[in-house]
Amino acid sequence: MQPATALLGGAALHAGFQAVVTAALYPALADAGRSSPSRWAVVHAAHSRRVGVLVAPVYLVVLATWGWVFAAAPLGAALVVSGVGSAVAGLTTAAVAGPTHVRLGREGPTAPLLARLLRADRVRCAGALLGLAAALLAV
Repeated sequence: MQPATALLGGAALHAGFQAVVTAALYPALADAGRSSPSRWAVVHAAHSRRVGVLVAPVYLVVLATWGWVFAAAPLGAALVVSGVGSAVAGLTTAAVAGPTHVRLGREGPTAPLLARLLRADRVRCAGALLGLAAALLAV
């Protein structure tokens, strides 16, 4: 298997996971926050536990495939664009979504925090989809 092919698999896994989070999980989480603020702590904790066991393996696969690409493949334009997409998704997770989850856990489901989380998630999804599209072009 070539590094770019492995990257395509990792990018597909990441984009698929992120699309499910964006289309189903986060809207349901936000709805729960708006409709049941008194149950928020339980709902948010359950969401975090369930998603947490998926996030780490997905990001490990993405990082591992990028490590292989950097070590073995020449970086053409498509791979650079794919890397930008992956970086946007990862950095948005670290800089915005993660800290927003912490604040949601502490402060509860305020409208501004839920809106921030949904916006960050759309940025992550766009980054993951860009990463996938460009990885497809690289193969």
